[in-house]
Amino acid sequence: MALNSEPTSVDLLQDSTPVIDYSLLTIGTADDRSKVVHDLGKACQDWGCFMLVNHGIPETLIHEMMNASNEFFNMTKEEKVEFAALGVLDPIRCSTGFNPVNKYKDSLWREYLRLIVHPEFHSMELVKGVSESLGFEASYMYEELNLDSGFQLLAINYYPSLAEFDTPRGLMPHTDHGLLTLLYENGVPGLEVLLNGKWVSMSDVPNANGKYKSKLHRTVVKDERKRITLVNPNGPSLDTIVGPSSRLVDGENNLPGYLPMKYSEYLELQTKLTMAGKHAFDKVRLHI
Repeated sequence: MALNSEPTSVDLLQDSTPVIDYSLLTIGTADDRSKVVHDLGKACQDWGCFMLVNHGIPETLIHEMMNASNEFFNMTKEEKVEFAALGVLDPIRCSTGFNPVNKYKDSLWREYLRLIVHPEFHSMELVKGVSESLGFEASYMYEELNLDSGFQLLAINYYPSLAEFDTPRGLMPHTDHGLLTLLYENGVPGLEVLLNGKWVSMSDVPNANGKYKSKLHRTVVKDERKRITLVNPNGPSLDTIVGPSSRLVDGENNLPGYLPMKYSEYLELQTKLTMAGKHAFDKVRLHI
């Protein structure tokens, strides 16, 4: 779907938002694991996202990161200039993100700090569960994507309150790069996911973060409080060639739908096209 499509409504589906209990992947029984793997696969296929509970990340650590993030965004422009954004693969980037597409540029806005972090993958059980839900062995995706040297970011987003900015703030519709994106918010709503042609507001779940398509989503903040999110995209190493799994295509009945591409090249392409209001998948999709 093009980035400029306009579904007409926002639904609140608090009772149906998928919730995955991470502890059942790590310390649950075999039956517990089997059920959560099934639920994980269904969430990935139907929603493209889910709430993650019992993940083991200490609340004190999350609060400390939120406090440090708030301190950073309270710095002056002059103090932030040394972190100004240049290239997409710069180790530290700070900018007042904007939406250059005409229909969004006057209403949606946020400030961000992005850091390339040490490539140590802490979501292995999730990757195992997703791999198993596709019918692969647990280690298949981890090994195929070379996640031992994967590429990770920490993206910290700041959306000002209505007192600071008198129009909605946020991000235009987009998809994330990589394999999994983990997100934690400070309790201020704003994340919306496109589901069956309608924007669905992701409900808040305590102690949750946030053949499977990357889900189109956006951020629209209409609140008297400022919103801060900690976003951790996880992907393969920059040199990994990403494409359809050879186990899912056969050259006859199940043809590949996308061109293989080096992950670093996809990152550059996605950034360039998103800034132009286009979808990177349209450039790598094979028309068969």
